[in-house]
Amino acid sequence: MTELTTNRLKLAPYADDHLDGLNTLNSDPEVMRFISGRPETREETVAVIERVKQRWTEFGYSWWSFIDKESGLIIGAGALQNLRREATAHPDLACPLEIGWRLRRDYWNRGLATEAAHAIAGFAFNTIQADEIYAVCHPDNLASAKVMKRLGMQYAGLQTWYGENLVTYQVTSQLYLK
Repeated sequence: MTELTTNRLKLAPYADDHLDGLNTLNSDPEVMRFISGRPETREETVAVIERVKQRWTEFGYSWWSFIDKESGLIIGAGALQNLRREATAHPDLACPLEIGWRLRRDYWNRGLATEAAHAIAGFAFNTIQADEIYAVCHPDNLASAKVMKRLGMQYAGLQTWYGENLVTYQVTSQLYLK
């Protein structure tokens, strides 16, 4: 499992001791508005942490907790994972890699999502040796789309992922790493 660092963040693979911070993040209805549409229960967060730990072992990539270096608080989460056409918990290795992120509301509009996303994209291209990565969001999630553009990702249209029509962006390693 790989830790990543940025100027302001430590990105640590999900661990059991992240439960309180991740549940605080994922139980906020506004944070989850464009992701699942509902807050996550503590029991669901426990199950997610277990799934993520298993995926790190199986695939060598999954979800990170974003830990603010100054306060030590978990202020967000982000992933490198395989997209899925349907809304299922099971990875589809035939689908391209996706990067994603979410932040606590009190950390919005500080550039932290972009900072973390750059670290994850670097991991995807330099460590995993991915040829391309995708990012998707609900059509109304303009903030995430802005992060995708800041990463140099190109708009690929509305595509069906997770059983929904989602705004889709992608970038190749050749374009990102130049």
